[in-house]
Amino acid sequence: MSKIYKFLAFDFGASSGRAMLAKFDGEKITLEEKHRFSNDPVTINGDLYWDVLRLFHEIKQGILKCANSGDRDIDCIGIDTWGVDYGLLDENDKLIGNPYHYRDTRTEGMYEEAFKRVPKEEIFKETGIAFNWFNTVYQLLSARLSGDTALKNAKTLLFMPDLFNFFLTGVKKTEYTIASTAQMFDSVKHEWCYDMLKKLDIPTDILTDVIYPGETVGTLKPELAEELGIAEVPVIAVASHDTGSAVASVPVVDKKDFIYISSGTWSLMGVELDKPNLSDAALEYNFTNEGGVNKTIRFLKNIMGLWLIQESRRQWDREGELLSFDELEQQAREAEPFASMIDPDYPAFQTPGNMPRRIREYCEKSGQKVPQTKGEIVRCIAQSLGFRYRYTIEGMEKVTGNKYNVVNIVGGGIKDKMICQFTANATKRVVNAGPVEATSIGNVLVQAMAMGAIKDLNEGRRVVRDSFDIAEYQPEDNAAWDEAYEKWKKIVASMK
Repeated sequence: MSKIYKFLAFDFGASSGRAMLAKFDGEKITLEEKHRFSNDPVTINGDLYWDVLRLFHEIKQGILKCANSGDRDIDCIGIDTWGVDYGLLDENDKLIGNPYHYRDTRTEGMYEEAFKRVPKEEIFKETGIAFNWFNTVYQLLSARLSGDTALKNAKTLLFMPDLFNFFLTGVKKTEYTIASTAQMFDSVKHEWCYDMLKKLDIPTDILTDVIYPGETVGTLKPELAEELGIAEVPVIAVASHDTGSAVASVPVVDKKDFIYISSGTWSLMGVELDKPNLSDAALEYNFTNEGGVNKTIRFLKNIMGLWLIQESRRQWDREGELLSFDELEQQAREAEPFASMIDPDYPAFQTPGNMPRRIREYCEKSGQKVPQTKGEIVRCIAQSLGFRYRYTIEGMEKVTGNKYNVVNIVGGGIKDKMICQFTANATKRVVNAGPVEATSIGNVLVQAMAMGAIKDLNEGRRVVRDSFDIAEYQPEDNAAWDEAYEKWKKIVASMK
């Protein structure tokens, strides 16, 4: 009988986290959720932070639940999180305060400050990273300009997954895919942008060596192994950026003919490339070149995804009218098609707040019917996301010169069957949806590669295809969606 491997994957999203135990028998992967927990940011004196110590407590709870349920014989551990955010350590390796949340407003005005020192075009040519207000480089520039004492006293910067890896192993390293999100890492030379950071007066001595997916960070500290009831197992550097792990799980071996959407709070839509695309057209479309497994490039666009529905639902909850996502989807299906449309990436939608009111204000300003019911608002969001996906595909094809005939959606967003169908309708392409736990699965694939259980990523993707159900959606009502898409483009243009 062949060995049954056990891999423990921790996947942290912007609103929740989970510990997933994967068992691999050489042919198929099975997943079991061992622990799930919320990831709740904390506002203090107007600043937004991550509750990092509680999150590390949840990591320990996940390991304990494995040990106490008969699965203490795990082979290794891997951690992935969202991008850009970081913690700072002092000279004694003690954490200096809680890490800031990327939706904190401290980066307002930092584009202008950065471009005074380094031209926008130069930043893109060096890093290949799209311009987002929350990128690490603008967080650090804000901290430097405000005289932040934490940055002044810092000896080490670690991104969130690297910080958790440090807590587990005592080893301070930066994983490649997470480093690439910062807009501080040279996408061609594969090193920190030392000269650019010097011009921005951002310290570089706090940065650590970069390692790549599949390398071992270290082993679990002896005292933690004893506390948690497991062996001193390896902690693997997976694709530590959650999108990097999600893309690794896309069950397609031929990567020339598909475009992916990692669907969750954000929609990360893109293609895989062998090298970064640093063209003027890529800059114009604000596409990004993030790192992937095997040093591939995730050439993609950040789109404001299910955040719009999640934040609307939070507002309705505050008003005492909480409905399930299934109930909201049903109401949206019953609403009038194409009555109202928005640009999902409109700046007013980026921060927490009363999302239904902001959507109504957008529709009123753009001269449309103002959605009133929950179903009308959710349908407005879902249709608009479909059109934003189509616009992004058209841009991808223009910039890369390739044709992409299939859209693969992975992640929790595939639970919304209406959005999957709307994506097929809007893009006029076949949509393959699955797997739902894409990020955890991609995390597991890299662990399996590190342990020699899977030869390479192509083999891993074949295993994913054989292990999990994939749903297919065919495009429908092409003429109606074409007509509405032209209307949507005019509405978006009018609001710029």
